[in-house]
Amino acid sequence: MLDDSVAPYNASIDAVLLLSFGGPQGLDDVLPFLERVTAGRGIPKERLAEVGAHYAHFGGVSPINEQCQAIQTALQTALDAAGYSLKVYWGNRNWHPFLEDTVAQMTRDGVRHAVAFATSAYSSYSGCRQYRQDIERARSAVGGQAPRIDKIRPFFDHPGFVKPFIEATREALSRLAVVEPVPLVFTAHSIPVVMAEACDYETQLRATMDLVAEGASPLSPRALVWQSRSGPPTVPWLEPDVNDHLRELAAAGYQRAVLVPIGFISDHIEVLWDLDHEATQTAAEVGMVIERATTPGTKPCAAFITMVKELIEERLGIGEPQALSALAPRPYDCAPACCVFTR
Repeated sequence: MLDDSVAPYNASIDAVLLLSFGGPQGLDDVLPFLERVTAGRGIPKERLAEVGAHYAHFGGVSPINEQCQAIQTALQTALDAAGYSLKVYWGNRNWHPFLEDTVAQMTRDGVRHAVAFATSAYSSYSGCRQYRQDIERARSAVGGQAPRIDKIRPFFDHPGFVKPFIEATREALSRLAVVEPVPLVFTAHSIPVVMAEACDYETQLRATMDLVAEGASPLSPRALVWQSRSGPPTVPWLEPDVNDHLRELAAAGYQRAVLVPIGFISDHIEVLWDLDHEATQTAAEVGMVIERATTPGTKPCAAFITMVKELIEERLGIGEPQALSALAPRPYDCAPACCVFTR
């Protein structure tokens, strides 16, 4: 059972857990991975085959694994340089290294109290509460000696997330080499409407969109649109889809646009396929030229790693929470009704 009570502060943190979604590491992994991701969700087999083809296009290897390894290495280097004795572990919800195995290793290493940085910047069931449930499930599986693990708060408006997107958007605009304002198309993973109604996901995304747009090109038209829908057609999800929006822009006379995937921290399959492949194809079909802003965790950039270190320091009681939007920083511990979703 997930405990939603506000826990007393404990500064005895002795490790960091990088917590992510996971992805296949070869063609033989793709179907088992997708079956695990969609278990109990009623996803049509045709959709699984379709998404499987997306992974096959990249040899069955998700770039999210390499990206997480890069974040883990860079964060460990930053923490070591700052004088912290905190080992950075990595565990996934859906593929190797599985979270349960990582928590077991942390237990064997004598870790008693860790903080978890999840690779999702926003509040939602899938992006926040479910990760907390994953943590508690893994701890229960390991047993009574498993360490306490506190998840770091959502960071959608932290300077280390927003400012790299501003810079990346400016760079994408410069590649288009035009003077007139170009539409900025901000994208995020669509979720079921009923899930969106139970959290601040869309509100936070719009706050981030406004921060990035105002910092990069305040006169450009801006819109928040959605991508990567995976549910059955009978269930309403957030719209419009990015491809439909590009068609609307073309019909309105726009010939160029910049895609800004603010819903993601790194360029994994859903960015590479849904935007660089499908959306780029759609733009070509309607006579548009598009550029895409890069995400801050792909390399990752120095500002992003500094942000993660600062979020860890918040949990250590060092420094105040940083937030650029008018929305208050999310609390360290979620309220009982936060982001609740029943399939």
